Amino acid sequence: MDPTVWKRAVTILLALSLCSICLARTAQGNNDLIQLRVATNITAGSLHNIHLEVLDPKLHGNTGVFYGPCDIANPSQSHHKIAEIQVSSTFPERIVWITPSDAVSGHCLHAFSGSSPAGKSAPVSVATPIQRRQSLPDVADMFGPWFEGVSYMEGKDPPIQVVERAKKSSVAIIGGGISGLFTSLLLDSVGMHNWHIVESSQRLGGRIFTQYMNGSSPEQYQYSEMGAMRFPISITYLEQNETIEIQDQKMVLQLAEVLNRMNCDHPELQICFIDFIQRSPNVPAATGGNRLPNGRIPTAAQVAAVPELVYVPAPPNATAAKEAQAAIDAYTRAYDIHEMKDVARNLFKAHKAAAENGLLSWSEAGYLRHALGYDANTTDYVASFAVDTGPLWDEIYDSVYFAATTKYTTIDKGIDSLTRAFGPHITNRTTLGRKRDDPMQVTPESRDYDFAIVTAPFSQVRLWDLPRYSPALSRAINTLNYDSSCKMAMVFKSRFWEHQENPIFGGCGRMDNPGIGRVCYPSYNINGTGPGVLIGSYISQAPARSTAAICTEEYVALVLRALVEFHGPIARDEYTGIHQRLCFDCNENFAGAFAAPMAGQQEVYLPAYYQTEFKTIFIGEHTGYTHAWVFSALDSAVRGTVQLLLDLGLIDEARTIVTEWMGRWIHL
Repeated sequence: MDPTVWKRAVTILLALSLCSICLARTAQGNNDLIQLRVATNITAGSLHNIHLEVLDPKLHGNTGVFYGPCDIANPSQSHHKIAEIQVSSTFPERIVWITPSDAVSGHCLHAFSGSSPAGKSAPVSVATPIQRRQSLPDVADMFGPWFEGVSYMEGKDPPIQVVERAKKSSVAIIGGGISGLFTSLLLDSVGMHNWHIVESSQRLGGRIFTQYMNGSSPEQYQYSEMGAMRFPISITYLEQNETIEIQDQKMVLQLAEVLNRMNCDHPELQICFIDFIQRSPNVPAATGGNRLPNGRIPTAAQVAAVPELVYVPAPPNATAAKEAQAAIDAYTRAYDIHEMKDVARNLFKAHKAAAENGLLSWSEAGYLRHALGYDANTTDYVASFAVDTGPLWDEIYDSVYFAATTKYTTIDKGIDSLTRAFGPHITNRTTLGRKRDDPMQVTPESRDYDFAIVTAPFSQVRLWDLPRYSPALSRAINTLNYDSSCKMAMVFKSRFWEHQENPIFGGCGRMDNPGIGRVCYPSYNINGTGPGVLIGSYISQAPARSTAAICTEEYVALVLRALVEFHGPIARDEYTGIHQRLCFDCNENFAGAFAAPMAGQQEVYLPAYYQTEFKTIFIGEHTGYTHAWVFSALDSAVRGTVQLLLDLGLIDEARTIVTEWMGRWIHL
């Protein structure tokens, strides 16, 4: 990576400079009692580890570590003091150096036992960051890429660690979803192996949930994605003939590459990506109740050819509605972040711009009604009060992830392949079905850990007996909004939809039949033989709560009637009676489909996630910048692991993870 780009990245990310792994050895003289080592090149205003080694076992007592001119004779001549350590039988192997922004290049590290010199390093090269650090608001960047490492460490006493002891710290990973699994991989990668995954259900993966129907195996292609379905990877601008890769989602691809290398001796665990078809011309289209002359539901292609097929209710005031929509577009575009290219190239930078300009504070409806003063009827027509509670930021990143020309990928044989690939690496360090055996048991079983990394959604955590966290974190746990979602997967004797007059090869359509939402056809095993599975209903938000309330048999009948209305009687004839239903609100392991913060919640709660309270770190898609996406869960795992490493003073390890998992993709 270009060093200039990296220095800019670390200024905002963690202020951990990209340094050579090799360390400058001490300029040892005959009287040196301690050897001091540090990275060969460091950056002012950043974090580093100083490595210590006692050369004289007779050395005991207080020893100070300082930075200053190489020829100083006593501590008072130094530029600044770094740490005071106690030399004993448990001498620390590292200390944390928060390098001041005015650190002078060419000075040396010094150790003084009292006022007597005890060791000196070779001259240290200190680079000046490209962007000069001015004040805490300039660097405490909660809304850009995560948190800023220097301000995080300045808020606490930097630890002085015996590294072996720090790396043996026990860590409970609460939740076996993808963020918890990824956390275990990250900890292992830096030599922290004393972790244990605790999962309440009998399966791993969380909301990555591939349902293999009728007792089938992945190779039989009779599965349905009840949770995560796809990953957006690029967006094409047809007028400019330009395709831009969506940078944030590359972390999913990178994780698959790493797991495939780790499982090179397990061909059955290899992760293979295939195209996911989001749009297809012959899927059903919502028309507001209008039907074709034969009574059937139109296809997307038919609606595109005859737009009049779609019923559009008249606005209460056509002029006001047009002006209101233009006002929303102008507000989001005014800061150059509604352009999809900006989000695709750098989600973090776009999020920071959104925060700075109020797009986390306003919902679309709130902005129209309370900022611009449009009447309630016009506001509700343009942006329904009933469903538009999320910030305008949600509309911005959704415009990339769901654009008409966005390309998607998915995993062959089910997205569960991603979680299965962790299997060999978490053996004997995972507990499934971890619940209170007796619900009436007053004192539950317990086990002590040094740290807990909690990945479970707040929709579950809010029912736990918790310590008294800070007010903001407590409110986030208790009030963060979650969206509802229901899916109904159904098995048919064949993939009949691929052989009708208007064949369907993948894609999701939308029906306006009550209780249905979207219908999604499989993108895998196209033109395959044998039974086929489709998602006959995928419905979210308020309608999903109503759908969740009806019994399964009624839901199946509802879906089957809608499919017959679109496909004809063949849908009923081909249905096998095998189905699988998942309503996330009603599932005890989820209690909600995905986080959907209301306007204002994210900007208040995000900073709270970036502080370790009672040895607890919270991660998961609900703590990220985007929600309902696998990337958000992975990104949170990187942040949480780095946060833990900083708490332990393991700066070198934190830098390794940042370099590998963020610096590789995100350029600032």
